[in-house]
Amino acid sequence: MAVSAALALGAGVLAGVPPASAATVDTTASYVFVNRHSGKAMDLYDWSTAENAPVNQWTRNDLAVQQWQFVDAGGGFYKVRSRHSGKVLELPSGGDGTQLVQSTDRSSATQQFRLQDSAGGFVRFVNRQWSKVIDVWGWSTADGGRLAGYSDLDGANQQWQLIRLGGGTPTSPAPTTPAPAYPQPGRVTGDIGVHDPTVVRRPDGTYLVAHTGDNIALKTSTDRVAYRNAGAVFPGGAPWTTTYTGGARNLWAPDLSYRNGRYHLYYSASTFGSNRSAIFLATSTTGASGSWTNEGLVVESRTTDDFNAIDPNLTVDDQGRWWLTFGSFWSGIKMIPIDPATGRRLGTSMHGLANYGPGIEAPVLVKRGAWYYLYVSFDRCCQGAASTYRIMVGRSASPTGPFVDRAGRDMLAGGGTQILASHGSVHGPGHQAVLADTDGDVLFYHYYADNGASLLGINRIGYDAAAWPYVY
Repeated sequence: MAVSAALALGAGVLAGVPPASAATVDTTASYVFVNRHSGKAMDLYDWSTAENAPVNQWTRNDLAVQQWQFVDAGGGFYKVRSRHSGKVLELPSGGDGTQLVQSTDRSSATQQFRLQDSAGGFVRFVNRQWSKVIDVWGWSTADGGRLAGYSDLDGANQQWQLIRLGGGTPTSPAPTTPAPAYPQPGRVTGDIGVHDPTVVRRPDGTYLVAHTGDNIALKTSTDRVAYRNAGAVFPGGAPWTTTYTGGARNLWAPDLSYRNGRYHLYYSASTFGSNRSAIFLATSTTGASGSWTNEGLVVESRTTDDFNAIDPNLTVDDQGRWWLTFGSFWSGIKMIPIDPATGRRLGTSMHGLANYGPGIEAPVLVKRGAWYYLYVSFDRCCQGAASTYRIMVGRSASPTGPFVDRAGRDMLAGGGTQILASHGSVHGPGHQAVLADTDGDVLFYHYYADNGASLLGINRIGYDAAAWPYVY
């Protein structure tokens, strides 16, 4: 970071963009802020409306997550307010490298910036409290590169072009755009302690749920509301998995489907934090405890691999091809072809579908209308009420991608549109499954209660006018 200003100013001015000046700010207009060094725009990551959500850089798209308004704070300082969330920029502490965030407007000096002119029509944002400037950390040029406070060196990574998009809503009063009102989980009763649920509707109209547990746990329901324990897939144990589990009986993240008169169950064997993992297949004609046949290993990963073979999901595309999507952390979500005759791996090809550095797992791929939708869980599971899991989605016209989010961001580069996150007493919702039921699509997931218990969550899925899913 300690690069001289003389070196930093070697970067050229953005071509074709009229110069901006600290003296020409229009408080009724919206602006996009483009960094001189990276050419990327200041962006609210993942379309977040959350308190203290990070503000990073992303390829310019001029959508609401990249639009900002100036609010006069007096003394030559401004609050910088997002057109998407209604929150303002804040530099919460004065240390070099402090992440730039958005927060509720408190008229704090940490939320106020003056504009300092740089050469070529660029400006620097100088924080009133700390006198630090907004800096692209590490001179990143990547989508998602974080923005941070840093000592003012007048470097190109600290210089911003203010691109006026036109007059907008006056800056007072504040916009009334509300934060997303995520729904409470729908009503469920009975035995609802689950983790990593998957579900299938049986030919008789009842429901079969499988989830993480000793030898894979099963539950059943007649009405999608009341659930009861239905035993384990392998009540006598699954000794073929112990190489991967360190001898433990706990098997993870199953995926249930019913095809050609037979239930297919893909499931994971691993230990926490390791990618010495494997995905196995079992089949049954009834789905009942003890009726399952071990069909063997499908795919495994070793510590020398850059992927993790857990969290499977089977999809059959419009051409009748079978695909298994899987992955957790490491290099993200993968896909392999499956032989419909055996349910096991076909060939050696592997596709990358999505990645997100802080943590991504639990893929679910479904076709609805013209689109294949890829649902994933971002961030951290398995920490009780401190879990940060959230459900994201992207889509593609092809089952193998590329998948992009609502803003057009590639999911291989961290893209994803958030559809459900922590709210109230619902903590870390994730590891989702999507069921096409008679009344429409239904989202199954687990979440943590205030006491840390992992519970079954169920909500309906709707689709907006642009065919993007939402939860209600």
